Amino acid sequence: IFDLNIRRAAPLYSTVLEVEERVTLVGYTSDPQAAEHAVQFNDDGKVTRGYRGPGWDQNVHGETGEPEIVQGLSGEAVQILRRPDEETLKADLGKLREAGYTSIAVVLAHSYTFPDHELFIGRVAKSLGFTHISLSSQLLPMIKMVPRGVSSTADAYLTPILYEYLDGFFAGFDEQLRAGGIDTPRVEFMASDGGLLDLDNFSGLKSILSGPAGGVVGYALTSWDEKQKFPIIGLDVGGTSTDVSRYDGRYETVYETTTAGVTIQSPQLDINTVAAGGGSCLTFRNGLFLAGPESAGAEPGPACYRKGGPLAVTDANLMLGRLIPDYFPKIFGKTADQPLDIEASKIGFEKVAKEINEAFKSNLSLDEVVYGFIKVANETMARPIRTLTEARGFETAKHILASFGGAGGQHACEIAKQLNIKRILIHRYSSILSAYGLALADRAVEQQEPSAEIFSESSFARLLSRLNNRTNSVKAALEKQGFSGRRVMLERYLNMRWEGTDTALMALGSSPRGDEDVPKEDFEDAFKKAYKHEFGFLLEGKRIIVDDIKVRGIGKTFDSLGPSVFQELAELKTNKIDHADTAKKETTTSVYFDSVGRVNDTPVYKLPDLEVGDVLHGPAIILDDTQTIVVVPDAEVTVTRNHLYIVLHD
Repeated sequence: IFDLNIRRAAPLYSTVLEVEERVTLVGYTSDPQAAEHAVQFNDDGKVTRGYRGPGWDQNVHGETGEPEIVQGLSGEAVQILRRPDEETLKADLGKLREAGYTSIAVVLAHSYTFPDHELFIGRVAKSLGFTHISLSSQLLPMIKMVPRGVSSTADAYLTPILYEYLDGFFAGFDEQLRAGGIDTPRVEFMASDGGLLDLDNFSGLKSILSGPAGGVVGYALTSWDEKQKFPIIGLDVGGTSTDVSRYDGRYETVYETTTAGVTIQSPQLDINTVAAGGGSCLTFRNGLFLAGPESAGAEPGPACYRKGGPLAVTDANLMLGRLIPDYFPKIFGKTADQPLDIEASKIGFEKVAKEINEAFKSNLSLDEVVYGFIKVANETMARPIRTLTEARGFETAKHILASFGGAGGQHACEIAKQLNIKRILIHRYSSILSAYGLALADRAVEQQEPSAEIFSESSFARLLSRLNNRTNSVKAALEKQGFSGRRVMLERYLNMRWEGTDTALMALGSSPRGDEDVPKEDFEDAFKKAYKHEFGFLLEGKRIIVDDIKVRGIGKTFDSLGPSVFQELAELKTNKIDHADTAKKETTTSVYFDSVGRVNDTPVYKLPDLEVGDVLHGPAIILDDTQTIVVVPDAEVTVTRNHLYIVLHD
């Protein structure tokens, strides 16, 4: 409310067509006697008794077919006031088609429970030649018309672009690849919620955070220990941004997010993003050291890329010795055959250092100025970690930091020190962990239905029956894809909220194996625990309303990934490496560290040359073809089969 320059995101749609159609709900969920007053239906969906609540005019109200009342998917009574006219609809949509529109989003009031009219419009639009039709009732059948409409609009905006790319991709392969199958090669896609989808179920709406989601899956599956259950913070430092997430045995999922000013209603992994990465621009303005949010991008890139770009975090790491030009490929400059240009970075920082010293009337060295920018960037990256931990009641220091991304290794130790985290895991493939996670991810099938039940002993039987129906359907869908028995995991949810509020939370009942009987699930207790943890209080005395039921089935790609890194450490025979030993040391270099200054003989090790069980102490640089890892003084590194395990000592 204090923003002096409020900029609203431009709408994704370019024109709107109003359809002459209207349905309404009979009665209201918050009626204290909703069950007694509600329209009653038989097993065939026919009205057996009309509405009896407030506003009843003593007429039979639907019992004789007038007005027309049907039972919605949520169990609510839906009164049809006006059906869409086919001829009018064809004429209006025909004008849009003639104007060149090929993709449309359809959103109608109450379509989450009564989708018939949206489906009818979809069929008419398809007959007129629209190539993509996003129906809000099919994408996400949840209450709240506005976010449902915005989400379907985003899907109509993104999916045609996505499928245009996929058409080009599949054009280079045999047609059978697109069709897929259990025993034939197939293409699967990472969704924003961390599961793999086939082509038929993949859409633009489900792909928004698919890239970062791969990284979350990667560190979760390779870092988690089922026995010790240490919670993990994922730190993905890329070129323009840093993505932060948390894993505590289960992926943390959100169902409504705002991306680029657009509010999306779709399951996504809870990933916090800040504009701080290797390409974040470094500036000094109004007496402040700033890192980002502007980015140098890939073109022209940081100053050291030899294309006249601005100073960026990469330049700062290069100046401090944390990047070694001799081990970078010669792909820079206009001819793409030059090495990194440290002189360009130096000239830029000398100019900024002079400006800073004049402003503060100080005598800071060039290293101190450059490291000042790194500290600002590190603090920016640490901020969302505190949001995911301390702001939600978790102690940050009790987490393990799993660092990945192209620039993660250069910042991991110092960010961990800022947050008082003592243990760091860096995977051997950390720079490409999002791609690695994609290969490890599980197949996911989700089915969701709306509900409008007051949670009680009497309604629980009906809810459980609907959950069981969805469970059987999900298991059948996974079985068609080759997953059955103990390779199937099930998660059953009720989307619950207190009466009189609009904040619903997905309450997880249990997560049984696919071949086990479902135990009695205490959804009410799960909801209250989640609500108490999130908000710090309970609305005792209020009834709980169930807005949706949801079943998520997971087909396990791998039965096991082998022993965890912590199981391996417990049995590992270690070999301490002395920095004076030149057998494994590649070279030495000059690196600047906080509180220590320049260490001119910092040893450099190549990761492939280190053996499982090797232990070395900082300061050091460890690198391979795709990453550089900075080990600060007082840090101890143990090389395991798949990780570098770093412990920070006081």
